[in-house]
Amino acid sequence: MEPVSHYYYSDRLKLQVWDWGQDGLPPLLLVHGGLDHARNWDWVARSLREHFHVYAMDLRGHGNSAWAPGASYSIAEHVLDISTLIDVLGGGPIYLIGHSLGGILTLLYSGLYPDRVRKVIAIEGVGLPAAHRIHKPAPERIRAWMEGVRKLEHREPHSYPNLDAAAARMKEANPHLADEVARHLTLHGTNWNADGSLSWKFDNYVRCMAPYGHNIDDQMAIYAEIACPALLVWGRESWMPDPETEDRALAIRNRRVLKVDGAGHWVHHDRLDLFLKESKRFLLES
Repeated sequence: MEPVSHYYYSDRLKLQVWDWGQDGLPPLLLVHGGLDHARNWDWVARSLREHFHVYAMDLRGHGNSAWAPGASYSIAEHVLDISTLIDVLGGGPIYLIGHSLGGILTLLYSGLYPDRVRKVIAIEGVGLPAAHRIHKPAPERIRAWMEGVRKLEHREPHSYPNLDAAAARMKEANPHLADEVARHLTLHGTNWNADGSLSWKFDNYVRCMAPYGHNIDDQMAIYAEIACPALLVWGRESWMPDPETEDRALAIRNRRVLKVDGAGHWVHHDRLDLFLKESKRFLLES
């Protein structure tokens, strides 16, 4: 089946949300990661809609959602968009699943509004590694952001001659992807240019992470407010922090950790069957 397309407004931006049904079931929102789009959740959504009314959103600057010229695509702006959508959907309580950037956002929302979240699953989403450039001292971090924005002002979006070439780039980024999965993600993640080539839908400016919003102490303070059960999923081949030894993860009181063999950063693609089995067990248990 195919989801129904809806749009909503947040912070004056028109944002896309895909509705998988089913009315009368508890709402569940899927939030993708950076440089991605909501249709990466299709396999997860088709399975979980047996038990939930599933929604999948395109973050601002991604997928079919509006770009935000002049904005910084900050953590706070993304969480605002999630909060607005949840209000549109009835204000919760809601179930949340996020991947990477989306995992960070869903954990932050769960800490900021603990009474509105029943359970949360964060795939590779506790936070960026402590050695990442986003955690550099403020002068270095802010200079790097400004210089990055200026460079992007002179950068043309990369294009691909056909769908196969773009899908090959997708597989280069994640060798675990099956051919049909890479093609699906590429089909929904690109636009046709006037010359017949394809470019990714996301705004290139989302690459310049805002120089604020990833502060580790701030994240820990918010994660400590999470009241619902949280499942932290980590691929053993990932470059993200191990949630069993990461201070930000330890701040979440009611947490579980799922470490997945044979998976990198995209656990829900790399080990879909296992992810669906464990996520259903977690979400449906009383």
